[in-house]
Amino acid sequence: MYLFILLLFNFLCVFNVLKYSLKYFLTATSGLPDFPEFVASALVNGVQVGYCDSNIRTAEPTQDWMKKLVKDDPQHLDWYSEKCFGNQQVFRANIDSLKQRLNQTRGPYILQRMNGCEWDDETEEIKGFNQYGYNGEDFIALDLQTLTWIAPKPQAVITKLKWDAEKARLEHNKNYYINRCPDWLKKYVKYGRSFLQRSVPPSVSLLQRSSSSVVSCHATGFYPHRAKMFWRKDEEEFHDGVDKGQILPNHDGSFQTSVQLNVSSIKPEDWRRYDCVFQLAGAEKDIITKLDKKVIHTNSGKTGSEVMLLLLKYCSYGVFFFFICHVAGYVKLTDSEETTN
Repeated sequence: MYLFILLLFNFLCVFNVLKYSLKYFLTATSGLPDFPEFVASALVNGVQVGYCDSNIRTAEPTQDWMKKLVKDDPQHLDWYSEKCFGNQQVFRANIDSLKQRLNQTRGPYILQRMNGCEWDDETEEIKGFNQYGYNGEDFIALDLQTLTWIAPKPQAVITKLKWDAEKARLEHNKNYYINRCPDWLKKYVKYGRSFLQRSVPPSVSLLQRSSSSVVSCHATGFYPHRAKMFWRKDEEEFHDGVDKGQILPNHDGSFQTSVQLNVSSIKPEDWRRYDCVFQLAGAEKDIITKLDKKVIHTNSGKTGSEVMLLLLKYCSYGVFFFFICHVAGYVKLTDSEETTN
């Protein structure tokens, strides 16, 4: 499993309402037609609050409370726009450098970095992180405890040795992730506290492509992302034939997730013994949906347009987001100075 997916989705499943995180996802691509060469997003607690890409060439706030923040502090938006443009140049050069180093001639190529910090509002504990990957494989990551770089692959050892010797840059990273990043995160929480601390239950549906396919229990529109979904048999959590999906963001700042159940070996008279359970952090009651053919949405008898509308309703932004997360890891391709921090 890619480091990107582990770090992102393990974070999305944490059940601590007092923890906040600020994460930056930077993605550069080469050889992907009809897709921006560079895309960057800022997320607070898994919700996108800022965005820029190589087409718009400027940073844009994506939440109302973030728009208010940059209105009160215009220089904040200017800083992000400057970094967006600067990182675009660095990442493009890095892709070219790594293609040469690894003697690669066929694309596409995807370079990504995830960096940021987490802050515990109760204990004041702060954690910083900075990782890179390339084409879905880990490349190098910063250990803030030892102020050294970790190279999981031989191709990154040269970079590790050089970066470990750059003491001033290491101290700069430490200061950014331990001081500046948490200060900004606390500022974002102050502006967006009512949004970040709200609780919204999901709409839960049972979906099935055909009578012989798996049944998917799908929840969408919930907030926060600290949620759990599973199948039960006779009121006990059930794992055989179950495939749990990830928690994905929707375009409106809410989240969606699903869990599939293989019903091919379940006798019709036993369906009543199964149910789908959705648990949302802070909610008093679970949402329980019985496995019942009468309430399952299927493609049978639907026209092509009806099926497309159903897919758009349940997939929306989350599928695109997962595609980007799934195909890309993190990487730093050259020994040039990074610009984001």
